[in-house]
Amino acid sequence: MSVDGYLDDSSPDRLLLSNADDFDRVDEVRASCDAILIGATTMRKDNPRLLVNSEERRAKRVAEGRSEYPLKVTVTASGDLDADLKFWHHGGAKAVFTVDGAVEKVRGTLGGLADVISVGPVLDWGLVLDELGRRGVGRLMVEGGGTIHTQLMAQDLADELHLAVAPLLVGQPAAARFLGAADYPGGTTARMRLLEARAIGDVVLLRYAPKERS
Repeated sequence: MSVDGYLDDSSPDRLLLSNADDFDRVDEVRASCDAILIGATTMRKDNPRLLVNSEERRAKRVAEGRSEYPLKVTVTASGDLDADLKFWHHGGAKAVFTVDGAVEKVRGTLGGLADVISVGPVLDWGLVLDELGRRGVGRLMVEGGGTIHTQLMAQDLADELHLAVAPLLVGQPAAARFLGAADYPGGTTARMRLLEARAIGDVVLLRYAPKERS
């Protein structure tokens, strides 16, 4: 995120906040995970492939008896997805979590491109995570966007928070922010435990333990 808490600016092009070394760190984290999750809005806006780019890291996963790529996951309550996006056509297995009212719409749009799972009449993060656990996901990486970050942080479901703070100021009210307004656990004075602070070129990585508040 930028110093003033934005994930992007309001231009049509994606704002590159990280540097090359930090992008490589993200690739390493992806390789360590069983699944990677982004929201449908992020998918539509950024059109990411969401891959492990390093051949060496993918080979290591295979040597360990894991799939070459982590499971790719998205969530949508509206069911508004586009089958032409890169997400569906690169990497390995994909899964979509949605609600009862949109499940047939999603299946009709995607055909066999992904496993489509409904978690009931409303999107319930507890049920999403439980189902991922049943599918062998022990370590889930959530890459956005801000609405999902806000929901997971407000429901105290994140075990680690990784913030890569870029030396940029965005200052555009219409741009996407890292977090929105919510009743966060513990209120305004609850302090998360700092796990790591590290400079990666001109970016600063901060790792926090959100569940360890004092």
